[in-house]
Amino acid sequence: MTKTAESFQFKAEIQQLLNILVHSLYTDKEIFLRELISNASDALNRVQFEMLTNHDVLDPDAELGIWLSVDEDAKTITIRDTGIGMTHDELIENLGTIAKSGAKEFLERLKESKEHATEIIGQFGVGFYSVFMVAKEVEVLSRSYRKDAEAVRWVSDGSETYTIETAEKPDRGTTITIKLNDDSHEFANLYRLENIIKKYSDFVTYPIYVGEGDDRRTANQQTAIWRQSPSEVEEEKYNEFYKQLTLDFTDPLAHIHLSVDAPVQVKALLFIPATREGSVFSLRKEPGLKLYSRNVLIEEYSTDLLPNHYRFVHGVVDSEDISLSVSREAVQNTRVINKLKNLLTKRVTRALEEMGKDDPEKYRKFWDEFSPFIKEGIATDPTTIESLAPLLRFPCSTCEPDELISLKDYVEKMSDGQEEIYYLIADSIAAAANSPHMDRFKKRNIPVLYMVDTMDTFMLTTFREFDGKKLQNVETAKLDDTDEDTAIDEAAKEKLPDDQFAEVIARFKSVLGERVEDVREAKHLHSSPVRLVAPEGSEGQEMERIRRLLEKDYKIPKRVLEINRGHPIVQNIAALLKTDFGKADLLIEQLFDNALLAEGLHPNPAEMLPRIQKLMEMLKG
Repeated sequence: MTKTAESFQFKAEIQQLLNILVHSLYTDKEIFLRELISNASDALNRVQFEMLTNHDVLDPDAELGIWLSVDEDAKTITIRDTGIGMTHDELIENLGTIAKSGAKEFLERLKESKEHATEIIGQFGVGFYSVFMVAKEVEVLSRSYRKDAEAVRWVSDGSETYTIETAEKPDRGTTITIKLNDDSHEFANLYRLENIIKKYSDFVTYPIYVGEGDDRRTANQQTAIWRQSPSEVEEEKYNEFYKQLTLDFTDPLAHIHLSVDAPVQVKALLFIPATREGSVFSLRKEPGLKLYSRNVLIEEYSTDLLPNHYRFVHGVVDSEDISLSVSREAVQNTRVINKLKNLLTKRVTRALEEMGKDDPEKYRKFWDEFSPFIKEGIATDPTTIESLAPLLRFPCSTCEPDELISLKDYVEKMSDGQEEIYYLIADSIAAAANSPHMDRFKKRNIPVLYMVDTMDTFMLTTFREFDGKKLQNVETAKLDDTDEDTAIDEAAKEKLPDDQFAEVIARFKSVLGERVEDVREAKHLHSSPVRLVAPEGSEGQEMERIRRLLEKDYKIPKRVLEINRGHPIVQNIAALLKTDFGKADLLIEQLFDNALLAEGLHPNPAEMLPRIQKLMEMLKG
C-alpha cells in the first residue's frame, strides 16, 4: 500500500537555477539521455562493487543492465536499471538538493563573476536535471539494494516543489518515466533514441536494451576497442574501427594504443591518417579527439588533449580521472588534463620518431602530408623545438634526387672540423641547387640543407640550433680559404688586375645606382659571376622572405652585389668597357636580374625578355 505523498520544496532559488541548467548549460537537448544512462551506469557500478564484499543484497542474481522503452501515443520514455537504487532519504539528498554547496552560492558567484555557467559549476552534480529540457513531468521509482528498504516514488514537474511517497516495486534499481513536453515529442521514437545511444553511450560497460518483447534489442557495443589489451586486437580491427570513427576509407598510416595508470589513468587509441585532406564523408569537421569518461562520451572534439600542431590526429581518449563540469559537456582545466596532454603528446611524438627510424618509406608518406604541421609547431611554440626537431626532414645538396635527410643524419655525416649545420633558403630544389651561394659548398662537397617550403622560413625565426650545432645560412657563412681557393684567386687577379677590376665595379655602381646597397668583390664564388647578399647589420634573408610573404606593399630590399672577377662574363665586361659601353651595360643589367631571380626577388622576370633578345642578337654565327 502506498502512503500519502509528501510534498517538499526545492531551495528558494530552484526556478532560476533550473532555468540556467536547461537553457544555458546544455547545447543540445538530446544530452538528457546521455546523462540518465550515465547515472544508470554509475548506479550499476556501485551495486557491482557492493556485491564484491556483500552478498546479502536484494536481487543478487539480477542482470546488470539498462532498459529503455517508449510509448509513442502517450509521449513517454521509460529508463530502467538494476543498479544500487535509492532510499527515501537518498532521493531527497540526490534529487531534492541540486548542489550540496547550495544553489544560492552558485547564483551569487555567477552574478559576481559574470562567467558562463559551464566555467564555474564543476562542483554541482546536476546532470539528472537536464531531463527537464524535454520533460513536463518526471517520475523516479527506486528501490535500494538493502533488503529492508521500501520502494519510493519521486515526482516533479520542474517547478518549486516535488513529491515523495512509498510505492510498490518488487525488484532492485531505478525506473525513470519521462512525460515529454510539447517541444520534445521527437524523442518518443526508439530509432531516434538508439542514434543518441550510439553517439554518446555506445561503449557503456552494461547492455542497453531498447524496445519490448520480441522487438527488444541491444543498442550499444559495450566493449570499447581502446579498453582491450593491444595484444588482443588484430591490425584489421584497428583499421575497421578507424574507418568507422572517421568514415575515411583509407587505412591509417599508424595507430597508438595505450593503457596507462600513472601519472594519470588513461586508455586511448590514436590514429595517424594517411592524408591530411579528409574524406568528403568525414565525420570530423573540426580538430579534436573524442573524450570519454567511464565509456561515456564527454566531448566530441576535445582540443585540450594534444597541441595544435597535432590536430591531424584522430582517436579516442578515455580517463576516469577527469573532473567534469556539471553538464559533462566541458572538461575543467585541471592538472589532470595537462597531464593527459603531456602524456599523449609524448606518445605521438615517440610513435613518429619510431616510424621514421623503422619504416622510412611510411614516414616519407607522413612527411609529405603533414610536414607543415610539424614546422608550424616549431615556429609558433619554441618549447617544442627539442621534441619536434628530430622529426624534420629536408632535401640537401649531397642527397640523391627525391631523398630527404634528418638533422640527426646530417650531424653524423658532418666532416671533421665542421661546427655548423648549413642551409639555404630558396623557392625550389632546382633554384637552391643552382644558387650562387652554393659555389664553394659544392666544390668542397659540404652538405647543405635546402629550405624550400614556405613554413621553413617561419620555422627558422625560432629554430637556430640542433644538437649543439648552430644553423647557418650559407649566404652569410664564413669558410676558411684553402690553398686551392688562394690559387684560384691569384689566377683571377692575373686575368683581371686590380685597376681594371676597379673600373668594372665602378661601372656596375653607375649602372645599378640606388638599386643596390653596394658593389664589391666576391670571396666565395667559383662558377657564378655574381651574387646578392644582405648588407651587414640587416635583418637577414629569413625576415626579408617573411615580409615578402606577408606584406601587401613589399618592396625589393637593397642588397650588396658581389662580383666574381675570375668569371668569363665579368672579364668580358671589363673588355667591353674599352670598346662598347652599351653592350657592357646590357650585360650588367642582365647579371643583376639573374641575381634577383636566383634569390627569388625578381618582381617581373618577363621584363628581361627584350634584353635577352638583344644579347642574343649580339652573338655572331
